[in-house]
Amino acid sequence: QVQLVESGGGLVQPGGSLRLSCAASGIAFRFYAMGWYRQAPGKQRELVARITSEGNTNYADSEKGRFTISRDNAKNTVYLQMNSLKPEDTAVYYCNAKYAMDFWGKGTLVTVSS
Repeated sequence: QVQLVESGGGLVQPGGSLRLSCAASGIAFRFYAMGWYRQAPGKQRELVARITSEGNTNYADSEKGRFTISRDNAKNTVYLQMNSLKPEDTAVYYCNAKYAMDFWGKGTLVTVSS
């Protein structure tokens, strides 16, 4: 079956960095557009960054210049490098795979706090 497993979340101080990973299995990864979304308490899930099967990327405005999405098709893994983290980045971060269907991971919690 399809599995998307996120890792790399945790507690970090403001201004710090984290790298999230999402390992995919059960899908032809190279054909899928991959994305990172986040959901903060009391808020709707929102797009953070997305990368197409060709490697084209787009970001939410608030993340431009701070976050970088990348993928390694040989490892069936998508990454999100997050720098200059702010308290408002605190959320559960979810991995998404989109082709003919949408698949979601269970999420990894990122907490930005001093």
